[in-house]
Amino acid sequence: MEQTIAAISTSIVSSGAINIVRLSGNDAIEIADKVFVSKKGIKLSEVNSHTVHYGNIINKGNLVDEVLVIVMKAPNTYTKEDVVEIDCHGGILVTKKVLETILDAGAVLAEPGEFTKRAFLNGRMDLSQAEAVIDVIHSKNEYALKSSIRLLSGKLSEKIKNIRTILLNHISYIEAALDDPEHMSLDNYADKVNKDVDNCVDIVENLWKSADNGSIVHNGIRTVILGKTNTGKSSLLNALAKEEKAIVTDIEGTTRDTLEEQINLGGITLCLVDTAGIRDTDDYVESIGVKKAKENAENADLIIFVVDSSRELDENDEQIISLIKDKKVIVLLNKNDLDSVVTEKDLQKIKEYNKEFIAISISAKNETGLDTLENAIKEMFFLGNISFDDEIYIYNTRQKNLLKEAYESLKLVKSGIADGMSEDFLTIDLMNAYEKLGVIIGEAVEDDVANQIFSKFCMGK
Repeated sequence: MEQTIAAISTSIVSSGAINIVRLSGNDAIEIADKVFVSKKGIKLSEVNSHTVHYGNIINKGNLVDEVLVIVMKAPNTYTKEDVVEIDCHGGILVTKKVLETILDAGAVLAEPGEFTKRAFLNGRMDLSQAEAVIDVIHSKNEYALKSSIRLLSGKLSEKIKNIRTILLNHISYIEAALDDPEHMSLDNYADKVNKDVDNCVDIVENLWKSADNGSIVHNGIRTVILGKTNTGKSSLLNALAKEEKAIVTDIEGTTRDTLEEQINLGGITLCLVDTAGIRDTDDYVESIGVKKAKENAENADLIIFVVDSSRELDENDEQIISLIKDKKVIVLLNKNDLDSVVTEKDLQKIKEYNKEFIAISISAKNETGLDTLENAIKEMFFLGNISFDDEIYIYNTRQKNLLKEAYESLKLVKSGIADGMSEDFLTIDLMNAYEKLGVIIGEAVEDDVANQIFSKFCMGK
């Protein structure tokens, strides 16, 4: 029989109004009864499920804290085990004292993610849903949260299970027909398999390829701000961050190092990197900053090229244009509050080098044109809209790799059918795809993989 686990399920690094100590297991209520004294003199073992009770936590006759205790009986709980949650005062010390009292009474300290691991092992959720729990916790923006909630609700699981059912039906029929050819015919059966596999390939491919957008939704768009000196790069960073993150002066070369800031722009997370102005310089420190700016540009998802529209383009701008070939580029024609001397013709070379290119007129100083920038980023990365009505965005590397392997196995099935391969050989790749998809939802996951997944969770979850 598994031991009853306990942990603090709220913050242990800062105080708040309330903290929660959670227990789960067959002895959860019995252990809580040992340390809880109800103001009404009732025992927790005698109360109804999903009820709240007021009283004290007592340790060896000493008052530890005044608490509310919530009793939730299996199977209608997060872990499908008996669960007790103790709402105590929010001080770090008193919360730890409550936990120590529970551990002294017979519970053991939970491992990171052990509550969710038990939920998975007890059939409360599959592995893809369990992984979505931590995604919900770590969501950085509205879109990431919506995406994680869809995964938590089982939208990915539903698609995976439907595909596996189709594959298993074909595997079962082929094997049965091979065992009993007198009563089950395989004539033209490959055509049926081909039609269904076509549909499965499309679904798996869409899920697999959603990982790029999924990564952007969850992790943010790595965005590097480039430009020569004094074009307004730091002013742009401050305008987007809505606070003074970067020093702004009229002195060229003020920014000498990269400055990174994560901002939320219309529900999208931008991992902004402000860089030193790119120019030829004899200043050793500034030259290091220029070098780092170029290195960051190579790994960027998006380049924001800030141009001072009141100054003509020069050799420094030309250097940047050659640096950002084949990138997603948004050119910001800054300082539109001044007379502009940069023309559409001046940007022609950027258009030639970059298929995905947008030019926008803004004033970072006056914070005008930023709405247009937001819409341009959505258009560039999400075709103007991020919809969660039907779309599923995965970004989990484990799931992505398994989907790719399943996709490749399904493509082998199609190739086998085209080559006239016998049905018994087709079942090899059908079964491989079936198994890879099963690992995504935890149908055949190895213990060390599961342990690795849940070890990434926080304590008490």
